[in-house]
Amino acid sequence: LLQDSLEHKRARKLLMPAFNGHALKGYRDLVTELAADEAEHWPDGATFRSLDRMNALTLEVILRVVFGVTDADRLAAMRPLVNATVDISPVVLLGWGYPWLQRMGPWKRTVDTQAALDRLIHAEIRERRTAPDLAERTDVLSRLIRAGADESGEEPLSDTELRDQLVTLLLAGHETTATSLAWALRELGQHPDLLRRSQEAAAGTGADGPTAEDDAWLEAVVKESMRLHPVIPMVVRTLMEPATIGGVDLPAGTTVGPSIIVAHQRPENHPEPDAFRPERFLGQNPPTNTWIPFGGGVRRCIGAGFAQMEGVAVLREVLTRWDVAAIGPEEPKVRNITSVPKRGALVRVTRR
Repeated sequence: LLQDSLEHKRARKLLMPAFNGHALKGYRDLVTELAADEAEHWPDGATFRSLDRMNALTLEVILRVVFGVTDADRLAAMRPLVNATVDISPVVLLGWGYPWLQRMGPWKRTVDTQAALDRLIHAEIRERRTAPDLAERTDVLSRLIRAGADESGEEPLSDTELRDQLVTLLLAGHETTATSLAWALRELGQHPDLLRRSQEAAAGTGADGPTAEDDAWLEAVVKESMRLHPVIPMVVRTLMEPATIGGVDLPAGTTVGPSIIVAHQRPENHPEPDAFRPERFLGQNPPTNTWIPFGGGVRRCIGAGFAQMEGVAVLREVLTRWDVAAIGPEEPKVRNITSVPKRGALVRVTRR
């Protein structure tokens, strides 16, 4: 996430095979199993913050699919540390710019939490390197350990590099997906017609179950949720060479911030931009740079395909079991660098 130039190019080359189409198919069954277990244990008639439940689910997906952690004790130790790492206010981020703050109060607690999480991650890496079944394991960590140990000519990732990439995947692929799913459930809970259509797609309209068209509809629901409620409001780039943007000449070294929110709200790109309309993503891709929840260019989010696969799998397991109704008003708020539902996207679920 924070690498540039040749370092970024090398890391991305090593990570890409863990997120290609073939790898995603291998992850889908485990994501589906975890989503089914989560949705099956909701109490009938319960009202809850869907953001909390989606956060718990996507964390489990990250720990099991990306980290490959199956030990119950280590899972129990990692969950609260990850939640404490993610659930911080923008004020705590000041500690990165003013190191002296890290010696006191919430800033010190954040540093201590990071150190504790690092110890668990490094322990997992050390044990995985010597695992007798490393060659057969399909989780992302095992794939990354094997990456470069072939004829590619790339140096394998060191333990420190592995830790950095795992933390990036953890922070970039946990709360972001959970937030998009929470918004999706809330939107469906406000539109009974879209909820029914989504439930039909989840159950499958074909004689043998869900069809490609059913998957396409659920993916469109996820994409429209990301368009209407982008989790990251903007991206930031520092120009390596002069550029002209919008008729303005900018020198090298200028920092520019492409706005995801503005791109998603332009009516010439997305008619009726304030309306939740998944059908706008059916049978077509939006024009380049008009739908950018994952950024764009050579730095486009490497987990974009994974996030969309996960979103479809989760919606299918939830919607085959539950009717969903949105409760009360909702609006976005900033939490660390992300935008989340202020009231947690409150919903009531009723067993179908």
